[in-house]
Amino acid sequence: MKPSLVLKMGQQLTMTPQLQQAIRLLQLSSLDLQQEVQEALEANPMLEMADDGDDDYPPNQANGADKDDAPAVTLPEPVAMDAIEQHSQAEEEGNWNEQIPSELPVDTQWDDVYQTSASSLPSQDDDEWDFTARTGSGETLQSHLEWQLNLIPLSETDQLIALSLIDAINADGYLDESLEEILASLDPELEVELDEVEMVLHRIQQFEPVGVGARNLSECLSLQLRQLPKDTPMLEQAQKIVKDHLELLGSRDFTQLMRRTRLKEDQLSRAISLIQTLNPRPGSEIASGEPEYVIPDVIVHRDNKRWIVELNQESVPKVRVNNHYASMVRRADSSQDNTYLRNHLQEARWFIKSLQSRNETLMKVATQIVEHQRGFLEHGEEAMKPLVLHDIAEAVGMHESTISRVTTQKYMHTPRGIFELKYFFSSHVGTSDGGEFSSTAIRALIKKLVAAENPKKPLSDSKIAGLLEEQGIDVARRTIAKYRESLSIAPSSERKRLI
Repeated sequence: MKPSLVLKMGQQLTMTPQLQQAIRLLQLSSLDLQQEVQEALEANPMLEMADDGDDDYPPNQANGADKDDAPAVTLPEPVAMDAIEQHSQAEEEGNWNEQIPSELPVDTQWDDVYQTSASSLPSQDDDEWDFTARTGSGETLQSHLEWQLNLIPLSETDQLIALSLIDAINADGYLDESLEEILASLDPELEVELDEVEMVLHRIQQFEPVGVGARNLSECLSLQLRQLPKDTPMLEQAQKIVKDHLELLGSRDFTQLMRRTRLKEDQLSRAISLIQTLNPRPGSEIASGEPEYVIPDVIVHRDNKRWIVELNQESVPKVRVNNHYASMVRRADSSQDNTYLRNHLQEARWFIKSLQSRNETLMKVATQIVEHQRGFLEHGEEAMKPLVLHDIAEAVGMHESTISRVTTQKYMHTPRGIFELKYFFSSHVGTSDGGEFSSTAIRALIKKLVAAENPKKPLSDSKIAGLLEEQGIDVARRTIAKYRESLSIAPSSERKRLI
């Protein structure tokens, strides 16, 4: 075959390191961003934290509003991702006359504005040192029980038995192992009998929280009822129910329950109300986890008829170029030290530009979300409108993947609470008049209908679907069941009550 020359034309998109950095910063949460900024400060001497009084960032809100009462937000001209990618080589290599003045004022020292990772932490003598660790209980159920164990007089053998029993109690407060297994785990030289293990267990069952150390739900509820005053109304009847008829109560077979207990409907209702005041998981009263904090990235508040959107300044890192080190960069100098400074200066400038691009993109997306979901902010979940990523992407002129990165692990503080930006996105359900209804609004309607139902005749999924259809919302029964389960609402058979 005779060789031939073929000319092909193609188009290829290359992601520069600067663009990759901008995308990475865009998808970080506020806490991860703080860590990223700290690492950049430690790695790049050209970066430093700006003082609170410095006005390095333009204001992100305006007080004026248009005639349509749109969110009153004024944004600086955004730095588009493609603009970051399409930076010129002239900007990278030169043009230092405009970028770096020949002499910059130096009125601060390195230690005045920049701290290393070691010096940035307060000393242990500082009152603000590790506030969470000092004030948080960090107490487990086992440690709480052992503390009470040390307050009662017990023999050395009983102490060992009690420790074995406490180790076998789970986080809910129940004894996971049988007394026989506890006895088998003890040293045979102690010559402990089963009755002695049970006696020690009864001592532990007197500890706080009330009901701890129970072997089953019936015993747990009985222990709590024993702690109530003897003159408590319907106490004896409640004790009989939890001891002998707990399965009937769980299945809500009130007819059979009244027949077995020989109680009238009002008496049974009062006894059940007393049982419902008990805690089936007493161990949960003891905190065992560390607190989790959410820092909102965007704050939304109302000013008369306008909704104001602004960035949370406490979560926005203010970083600037260090003037002292930037002044050391000399033009027309190709020495190793000067090249080092120039490279780090360029990296610092791109890092700051990426931060600004992140803030501007976040503001644009948050503003569009507020514009679409003003009904939710004013009237609640029932007024939530259907919203997908494509709607916001089309409004701000960005790709859906960019919107997905912006709305992940970003939070908005509103008068109705703190919500993740993804919360405002929901699928839609068609209505009889050809409109659309948000799935979030449907969940709110289901919650409202269940709250207003007759306790004796709770609404079934089919009945809820029929009530929504009367409002023009066509939802299948299986969809209602899915939404109900997502709201942790029990089926109608389990919601039936006597009162």
